[in-house]
Amino acid sequence: MPLTPAIEEPQIHESAQGPRVTPAASRTAQTPRPVPGPRPAAVPRPGRPGPVRPGPPAQRAAQATPGPVPAAPTAPSVSAAVPQVQLIPASAEGALDAAEEAVDLLLDTGRAPGDILVITTGDPHPWAAHELSFGEASYWAQHDAGDDVFYADAAHVQRAVTRPVVVFAANGGPAGTTAAALPVALTRAGALLIVCGDVKEINSVLGAGV
Repeated sequence: MPLTPAIEEPQIHESAQGPRVTPAASRTAQTPRPVPGPRPAAVPRPGRPGPVRPGPPAQRAAQATPGPVPAAPTAPSVSAAVPQVQLIPASAEGALDAAEEAVDLLLDTGRAPGDILVITTGDPHPWAAHELSFGEASYWAQHDAGDDVFYADAAHVQRAVTRPVVVFAANGGPAGTTAAALPVALTRAGALLIVCGDVKEINSVLGAGV
């Protein structure tokens, strides 16, 4: 019985791929995100006090893979004479959440936890409130160790030492707190100061060039 020759199906060649488009560094969201400088990543910060004392925020770094550094201008080096200032518009109620996002982005893009100091003008960050429940000596010992993200109230900003990045959350507090603490926070920022708060208030303190 004669064999019928197999019909060869035409091959479909993939079309040449066009150039890849790199997403913009910034995103459309409720609050703009800062552009951090390069450094290991992390997981959610510990919550409010519970039966077991939570670990410090740096534990996040060991549980995540550092993401790529955004294709955007990086922060100046720590040796810069004047730190870069980035403003994230936020209400007093949303300033702490905006600061949390900024810290997460900094860690995700490679900043070391010990590079970051967070200052709040109103309610303290839950981590700070929890650690202070063990006493100020233990709390400030973690600050002096300098190996983790540290959260401090604006009233104590004078005691804080310089770190490469300072995140300032203008989340309320007594009148005049931001005006008094923000210039000090600027002196504590070695390379980058990220300010989360009311644009007009921040500009009135640091100048319209922010």
